[in-house]
Amino acid sequence: MIFDKNTAKKTAELLLQINAIKLQPQEPFTWASGWKSPIYCDNRITLSYPLIRNYLRENLAKFIEDKYGKPDVIAGVATGAIGIGMLVAEQLNLPFIYVRPEAKKHGRKNQIEGIVPSGKTVVVVEDLISTGQSSLNAVKALRECNAHVKGMVAIFNYGFDIAVQNFKTAELNLHTLSNYDNLLEQALDTNYINKEQHQTLQSWKKDPASWSPVTL
Repeated sequence: MIFDKNTAKKTAELLLQINAIKLQPQEPFTWASGWKSPIYCDNRITLSYPLIRNYLRENLAKFIEDKYGKPDVIAGVATGAIGIGMLVAEQLNLPFIYVRPEAKKHGRKNQIEGIVPSGKTVVVVEDLISTGQSSLNAVKALRECNAHVKGMVAIFNYGFDIAVQNFKTAELNLHTLSNYDNLLEQALDTNYINKEQHQTLQSWKKDPASWSPVTL
């Protein structure tokens, strides 16, 4: 679920502006999963643009306060959300931790870096939601150390049905600044894409695992 329509379109505009999101329906990217995709999203690029990272920080922090009040701790999901998560924690003047995909094999063998929030309330910050599996893996680690995870916020969400089901199964609320549908709407409104490209991009979301570009 997005925070609100205006924020969703403004966020999409900013991400397109700095190429944090690229749309290439005729020359698709190949994801690590092997999927062919007409979109590539790298929100870490936003950290290089002070005005944009501040916009994201302020809006994520405001939503967290409005929705959850002040939690005890902000957690970022490694590695993509460490930077933006720390900025949100700074905005709210809260402790920050981050969660690795798995525990380290050496040293202290931590999965959670920082003070383990046993008994504390936590809001998790992500940069990007695809299937949601890696994000929810972090939530699982927090819950296993007796943290109370109040919800998750993220910059962008592809809106896949599998992600909706995964968050429902995990009984966790997810809210994002923007999502795929609002991105396409903004891209079409600003002539970043044309109507034919818009249709191609919509078709990908319906079946991303088996989608392939139309060759002329």
